[in-house]
Amino acid sequence: QVQLVESGGGLVQPGGSLRLSCAASGSISSINAMGWYRQAPGKEREVVATITTGRTISYGGSVKGRFTISRDNAKNTVYLQMNSLKPEDTAVYYCNLRMNPYTYWGQGTQVTVSS
Repeated sequence: QVQLVESGGGLVQPGGSLRLSCAASGSISSINAMGWYRQAPGKEREVVATITTGRTISYGGSVKGRFTISRDNAKNTVYLQMNSLKPEDTAVYYCNLRMNPYTYWGQGTQVTVSS
């Protein structure tokens, strides 16, 4: 079994920054990729950013240039630095880990961008 523990969410004003962390533990063998997804009320879950073990990175279109994903392979931890936050970034952010053929999800952390 694999556990993902997220931290770093909260309330921030527009234009502010937050850093999310997600630490994986348990029966971890060969991780293919880790990443972040988000889901706003009434909307489908969408990809925010992903990073493979080979450090190939991709971002969702709405966060390019504002968010940065990074990963510490030794600690099985993935980070999401979020800058220039907008109200439309408000959502529950979920950590994702892929060890083919399995996919694991964290419990989610709330990010609210509001003045």
